[in-house]
Order: sequence, then C-alpha cells, then structure tokens
Amino acid sequence: MPAELATIIDFIRYGASRFNAAGLSFGHSMDNALDEATQLVLHALHLPHDLGPAYGQARLTAEEKQEVMSLFTRRINERIPACYLTGEAWFAGLSFKSDPRALVPRSPIAELILAGFEPWLGGREVGRALDMCTGSGCIGIATAHYHPHWQVDCVDISDEALSLARENVARLHADNVRLLKSDLFRDIGGEVYDLIVTNPPYVTHAETDALPAEYRHEPELGLRAGDDGLDLALEILRDAPKHLSEGGLLICEVGESERALARLLPEVPFAWVEFKVGQMGIFAITREDILEHHAAIKALADARRA
Repeated sequence: MPAELATIIDFIRYGASRFNAAGLSFGHSMDNALDEATQLVLHALHLPHDLGPAYGQARLTAEEKQEVMSLFTRRINERIPACYLTGEAWFAGLSFKSDPRALVPRSPIAELILAGFEPWLGGREVGRALDMCTGSGCIGIATAHYHPHWQVDCVDISDEALSLARENVARLHADNVRLLKSDLFRDIGGEVYDLIVTNPPYVTHAETDALPAEYRHEPELGLRAGDDGLDLALEILRDAPKHLSEGGLLICEVGESERALARLLPEVPFAWVEFKVGQMGIFAITREDILEHHAAIKALADARRA
C-alpha cells in the first residue's frame, strides 16, 4: 500500500478516490464514495459510525491498515455493497444487521417513520400495523420501535429474509413485532390493520437486467416486478381493503414505477408523499378511496396473475 497513508483521514480520502476511479455504484444506504470509504474504515477500526472529526488524524497500526485495505479491495474487486461487508445498515436512526438474505435497508419510508406517518395518518388511532414484504424487517421494526404501543406484523415470502428479520427483532428488542410467512396477503387469514406500509419489489424486468454489479449480491426476489414494475403493487392495492380497518391507510413504495401506476389508474387519488429531497415514488391512500376504484384495480391485478 502507499507508504504515505497514515491517518484515518488519509485512508478515507484514498478509499474514496479508489472507489470513484473504479466506477463503483453507490445505491445501498450510502450514495457516494466518501461516505462508503468512511463506513468501511470505521468498521475495520471498530469505531462508531459517528466518530468525531478530532480523531481524523489518528494514525493506524500496520495491522489496521491491512484490515482497511482488505475491505477496500473486496469492495472494488467483488462489487459487494458496503453494508454487506460491514454487516450493518442504519435505517431510521437504528442499526440493523444486513446481509444477502434481504435487500440493504434504504427506503425513504424511514423519513415517514420518524415523522410518525404524519400528516398522512391525520391523527388516526393505530393499534395494529403491517409491514408487507418486510425483508430485513427494517420498516416494521423501526415502526414498532418508535410506536411501542402498536402491534406490528412483518410479512415476507422468503424464509431467508424472515430469518434475518428475526435476528433484527432480537437485536432491537422489538417485543411488539410478530413475523409471518405469506405470499403477500394470501396466508394471513382475516388479519385487519389500521396501517399497512409496504416496500414491495418494483423494478422492471429491463431495469433489473441492467442494474450495476452491486445489485447482483441482493436477492432478485426483492427487486424484479414485471414489465412495468407493478405486478406486486397492484395485487397489494387490490387486496389491502380486506385487511384495513375502516378509515385505515395504505402507504406503498413503487419508486420509478410511479408514472406507470398513474397512467394505469389516472382516476385513483394517490397522495404522493413529498420528502425533504422531493417526491420518491411513495403514495398514501385510504381504504375508502381504494374501494371506490376497486373494480379498475382488481381488473388490472387479476390480469397479472392470469
């Protein structure tokens, strides 16, 4: 390694430069080379993610330098997302275990969780909430963490994802969370919730095939969702009213498939959520508004399974 590298700042700068030169993709929790280099350096040194800048001039031992360089090399050569290398992802201010059993936590729904889902809940009383397509459990567990009096169910079809979610339930002592295996709503019986939050797969076939190498380490089951990315979202919309209480709310992330959904269902009053950085392809809709347009939604969803 270059002899000039000595301090924490030296290695962060060097790693960021190497990552940019290698053309890495940054779409997994961190969105730039500098933050990913910082994440990997601090992990290798067993230091907290919010280490103060005063420690930036601290010098590394020879063994520590090798640990850092090993992570840099794997990130570049194997294109492994940094969160999978560290085994940790931060979401809604909480530390989650992260590995290839589920997607790296990164949904903007974190901002909604921290805002208590307001103003979208409009002061509605919530006793039971559902996180559909839970993956690592990050959305449901974070919701349960900030609302300890809510009972939160986390549903996924993947045994591997549910095993990771189970570890995160224990990690964050989420005693008000229940994990359920189901293909969307098919296997949860007559359960009814005041709030359903879902980040289902919504990447089109063409987009999934063209994703950078980093995404190949994630389970494709959590990404691919048909020609327009809406295969699962339409089914969730169709079936949600049976599992929402009167006045209940559905919040659903569809990402770049937002335009396709608006074209398919132009009369449906989706409320597209504005985040600090703008619109992010997440809508809120009440049970009553879904029911008003249910025939059109059902026709589209049924055609996908035909």
